[in-house]
Amino acid sequence: MSHRLADSLEKPQLDNRTYRVIELPNKLEVLLIHDPETDKASAAMDVNVGSFSDSDDLPGMAHAVEHLLFMGTEKFPGENDYNQYLQKFGGYSNAFTASCDTNYYFELSATSTSNSQATLNGASTPVHKSQAPLYGALDRFAQFFVKPLFLEDTLDRELRAVDSENKKNLQSDNWRLHQLNKSLANKKHPFNKFSTGNYKVLHDDPLERGVAIRDAFIGFYNKHYSANRMKLAVLGQEDLDTLETWVTEFFSEVPNQDLPQLRWDDIPAYSKNELATQIFAKPVMEMRDLDIYFVYPDEEELWETHPARYISHLIGHEGPGSILAYLKAKGWANGLGAGPFPICPGGALFSISIKLTKDGLTHYKEVVKVMFQYIAMIKEQPPQEWIVEEMKQLAEVDFRFRQKIPASRTTSSLSGVMQKPYPRDKLLSAQSLIWRFDPKAITRGLDHLTPENFRLTVVAQDFPGDWDQKEKWYGTEYKYESIPQDLMEEIKSAYQQPKSQRPAELHLPGRNEFIPKNLEVEQKKVEKPSLTPKLVRNDSRVRTWWKKDDQFWAPKANINVVLRSAVVQVSAMNAVMTQMFKNLVEDSLTEYAYDAELAGLEYGISNHASGLDIVVSGYNDKMHVLLEKVLVSMRDLEVKDERFEIVKERMLRGMRNFDYQQPFHQISTYSRWLVSEKGYINQQLLDELPSITADDIRRFIPQILSQMHIEILAHGNLYREDALRMTDIVESTIHGRNLPSSQWPIRRTLLVPQGANYVYKRTLKDPANVNHCIDYVLFTNLNTDRHTRALLLLFAQMADEPVFDTLRSKEQLGYVVSSSPVTLPTVSGWRILIQSERTPEYLEKRIDIFLVKFGDTIRDMNQADFESFKIALINKRLEKLKNLNQETSRFWHHITSEVFDFELVYRDVEHVEKLTKDDMIAFFETYISPESDKRARAAVHLLAQTSPEELAEKTDPAEKVTKVNQALDQLLTQLNITSNRAVLEKRVAGLSGADLNAKGIAAALSGHLVEDAKTSAEEVEKIMAQVAPVLEQALPQLGVSAGTAKDDGTATPSSDVLPRRKEATVVEDVRLFKAGLAVTEGALPVRDIRELEDREAKL
Repeated sequence: MSHRLADSLEKPQLDNRTYRVIELPNKLEVLLIHDPETDKASAAMDVNVGSFSDSDDLPGMAHAVEHLLFMGTEKFPGENDYNQYLQKFGGYSNAFTASCDTNYYFELSATSTSNSQATLNGASTPVHKSQAPLYGALDRFAQFFVKPLFLEDTLDRELRAVDSENKKNLQSDNWRLHQLNKSLANKKHPFNKFSTGNYKVLHDDPLERGVAIRDAFIGFYNKHYSANRMKLAVLGQEDLDTLETWVTEFFSEVPNQDLPQLRWDDIPAYSKNELATQIFAKPVMEMRDLDIYFVYPDEEELWETHPARYISHLIGHEGPGSILAYLKAKGWANGLGAGPFPICPGGALFSISIKLTKDGLTHYKEVVKVMFQYIAMIKEQPPQEWIVEEMKQLAEVDFRFRQKIPASRTTSSLSGVMQKPYPRDKLLSAQSLIWRFDPKAITRGLDHLTPENFRLTVVAQDFPGDWDQKEKWYGTEYKYESIPQDLMEEIKSAYQQPKSQRPAELHLPGRNEFIPKNLEVEQKKVEKPSLTPKLVRNDSRVRTWWKKDDQFWAPKANINVVLRSAVVQVSAMNAVMTQMFKNLVEDSLTEYAYDAELAGLEYGISNHASGLDIVVSGYNDKMHVLLEKVLVSMRDLEVKDERFEIVKERMLRGMRNFDYQQPFHQISTYSRWLVSEKGYINQQLLDELPSITADDIRRFIPQILSQMHIEILAHGNLYREDALRMTDIVESTIHGRNLPSSQWPIRRTLLVPQGANYVYKRTLKDPANVNHCIDYVLFTNLNTDRHTRALLLLFAQMADEPVFDTLRSKEQLGYVVSSSPVTLPTVSGWRILIQSERTPEYLEKRIDIFLVKFGDTIRDMNQADFESFKIALINKRLEKLKNLNQETSRFWHHITSEVFDFELVYRDVEHVEKLTKDDMIAFFETYISPESDKRARAAVHLLAQTSPEELAEKTDPAEKVTKVNQALDQLLTQLNITSNRAVLEKRVAGLSGADLNAKGIAAALSGHLVEDAKTSAEEVEKIMAQVAPVLEQALPQLGVSAGTAKDDGTATPSSDVLPRRKEATVVEDVRLFKAGLAVTEGALPVRDIRELEDREAKL
């Protein structure tokens, strides 16, 4: 029998879910969530073990176990049975490994039947549990924690997935600098460890030591995975009793070892040896950061008072009197963040991170001293109760009106929260609310912010320039030393200065005038929420759309404004100046808008092809005040030379850094650019920015604001007159002339013709990046073609899991593998994106072969499975909106697209319901199949500078032979294949340079097995089928060509036949390429928008 720990939870006012917390007989704790309105079900398991528990000689072990756990269980031995089941119901899964936790979660449709109106109009019958998607998912999910198989034949593939994940992060400054901080931490604390792992430390090194790798992973699982360390959260539409029954049925079998909860109470992350030190680190990207870390106590038990929040609120404040306001005035900083950094139960750090300007880097010592002067100012007066009262009030308002988030985010988050020492009835509120003022706890926290208790890191590409060490795991160059005595004395002196000697500009913030007072919401019952906003003003100057919220009932609203302009995208120069204008406005508003942000009211400005977007969102009480301030700041902006130079330099760094992002983050820019009638890539903007002056911006601002059309969406807790009042604020503040509709930018797309096959190649700028990337895009239909659009959406649904399972899990082409529909202004398509060390040419071949085989899968699919995919897609399209922001985003997309297709999801469902399997086969054979003469394809290849071929050329022949023999020895050992290693080594050594490739090595191994080891032909065939793909993946990293000298390293496994397809045309000149393409019609409304006019309604 399970034991109840809580029958209800303290929850937000708007939350209609019911909750129960139970403990199963095996001490596994479970949070049950009944959501009567949900169309998604989910579960998440948080296990109290993570990378801090890795053995010292196998870093990344917890992460590897997380990967391997998905690969089959005793009850469900198929390695992708779990994900196939989830895909059947439009679901997905994921997991992550943290320091002290490993979190597994999934989400899928809450029902196995269609949620379409046609289905709902039929007779409703109770569903047996065997037909409830959540029931089957829980059955499969539970087995990970009951009897996972750790399948031998998935071991190497998943370790390569871990390795690929690590390589993806090698050039990421976030990962590099975090690991540098860890590597230079106290070696007795597990924070010092390398947590991701790679193939060398998880495979090669342990094999050399004679470690049975699979046994080691199983041993880790058996040692650390115990029911009493697990917290499960389950969300479904079923009632709590049913959920409890299901959970008891499946999870009571999880073994319990009564393991202690993990804590590290007596080991600080930094010992005395690491304190009073400074690190100078060289980043990959252009950045200038000053990071300060104090050793800080674990405050998890202080959930009622949250003392660190008071400290971070003051140090991280951006308003008048703050550290940031002072540093900005000096021209030394652009941004600042501060707060506690929990490491593990028993210890934490408190971090302050400052974004420095060029001048700020030069004065970094002064910046540190200012920070300590501010800390001293806080300490010299007792903690202020009125500040905590404001924080308490804002936290209560935020919690009271918190809206729902997606199901899997709910369960994943709450299963982690359950590991905290909170009362079970306060799992939702403990991290949010402040119950009381505790000045002593705040003072104790402040006592840790002293010159004796911190470490300093300065991150910059060109300072100091004399880095003399490299971090072991990521290769970050750094210099590490004690803080010089004279600097430490200066810091202590600044910290101890009397008030009279400190800058008067440093002081506590004033009271927050943006705290909302009017939180009333008038609820009006409606049969069903309105699908469209109403057009309450429509003339040559303004279009105002409005919808009074009729389903979420929060005292919140969103105001979206587009100032439609004909000049912002006329040239790359204008596009850059528009962006500069937007950045200068945001820079000028930093201090003013910070209080609003604290009070749950935010703004944003963005520039795009049609003009400038302004968004104000949050509690509607003071919304008009912030909107007017933003508009006045735009209209009356004073371009100050010193701020212009700082903002310009920040923009230059941002644009230069774009080329050092992960390739998969860059590639979509180029894919869209190829088929965009107007638009600019990063390099074109970067070419213009250096020559722009402050005077250019002063002259340009009137051009933007002198003529425009205004379009507004007012959505939320607003009446019609509120929407019109907001419109008046915009219109009266921005005085420009009307922009006639004939001059509005036209939204349309260049048309890749049927039968075309283009490829655009571009070399990546980061010399240290080893990953290529391909965006393989197939264009299928105009957006007005609803039938083909429905087929596209269904095909994408069907292909999603097989793409991942084949190209990532089985073929291990790379860690980043995805497929998805592509939607452009007037055209749609489908894409596969892969980031990999393999060449794009090889990736193309593997994609083509996959598509041919998937075509056979579609043709062989039975009708029941085809209908299941339709139901999954229908339910996905009809997924309920979770909050006001989601509905606003949907409305704004339809408005700015100028199609006004507000009922698009329902039109999609109508067309999906009519689709047949024959329709899908015809769609595939026309638009997707590599052998189609009508397929329209435009691929982008991003090429790493360091290629496998270049590496092969640089590798000594003797070294290649040695590495190949070592790799073969490890591979055969792993596969338990007996052979005479010395004889095999002679065969490999006998290969000439041209034959030392995958084909030649495979032939040598095959010959050895047949002739020397006398292995049967049938057995050899099985062995070679296992060996061939592993060789092709491994050889380029050894400096050996994966293929023959002729095939440029992109050989195809002999078992696969390349499909016939049209040879690709390489795009050499993008301008000429675009000039040769036809242009679609502009985006056209699906209806006369005058039908949506409503000039009378109040609600």
